[in-house]
This record gives sequence, C-alpha cells and structure tokens, in this order.
Amino acid sequence: MIQSLEAQMGSLLREKGLKIAFAESCTGGLLSDRITNVPGSSEYFLGSMVAYSYEAKANLLNVSWDTLDTFGAVSQETVLEMSRGARKVFQANLAASISGIAGPGGGTPAKPVGTVWLALTAPDGEWARLHRFSGERGQIKAASADAALQLVLDYLQGKL
Repeated sequence: MIQSLEAQMGSLLREKGLKIAFAESCTGGLLSDRITNVPGSSEYFLGSMVAYSYEAKANLLNVSWDTLDTFGAVSQETVLEMSRGARKVFQANLAASISGIAGPGGGTPAKPVGTVWLALTAPDGEWARLHRFSGERGQIKAASADAALQLVLDYLQGKL
C-alpha cells in the first residue's frame, strides 16, 4: 500500500526527530488538516497559521509591508518571509508556507489563477518553488497542499 504524502512526511520527521510548522494562505488550513489526519502527528507537527490577508501576514508572521507592497502576497519574497515567520513563531526545525491565487477571480496576466508560491525554511537553507496549477478552486488548493508536502519530502529525502 502506498502511503499518503503526509504520512510519508510524518514518518521521516519522526525518524529524524524534527518538528514542523506551516504558514498557509490560499490553502486556508488544508495542509494542516491533512497533517492532523495522520495518527501521531502531534509528535512532529507544532501548528499552523492561516494568514490570508496582508495584515495577518505582516502582524502575525512578520512579513514586511515593503515586501507585500513591492512583490505582492503571491511571490517568492513573501512566501520566504512567511516561512521564516512561522519557523520563528512555532520554534520549529522546519517551516513551509503557501501563497497563491486559487480563483476563480483574482488573477492577472502576470499572476494568473493557479499561480502558487511555496517555500521551505530549515537550519541549512531556504527553498522556494513556483507552480502554475489548473482547475477549479478546490483542485488548485489540493494541488498546492500536495506540492508543499512534496517539497518537505524532497528536503527530508536529501533531494534539495
């Protein structure tokens, strides 16, 4: 039987003795929901912050207003700051973040619906990935959560 991405991630976090936290925007807590569906996830999952608005990103995750005004919420710069903020707030070894445009509205020619940025911060580095997903809102949210889990898995498996 193939394990879910969240179960695979949990096994590796447990094995390595690491704790993780998340900062979510467009997924609205979906990533956290998936993690907490895995029995025993409290051993490695510290928590998540759903920071949907600019104000929440700035006030709760310490994303700079300069960053938000210059690059927007859906940018490499913002997700890296979100991830750093979550890592600090939760005092986690690792933190992953997601910000994107799930649609059906909100897209622009430069950032169409389905544009999603992910980031991971760890003691030994920071990574950000841009994805362009297609589909309806729920499909984009699910694909974003999958991609975030895969990013963490890649790190834990030494592929980054």
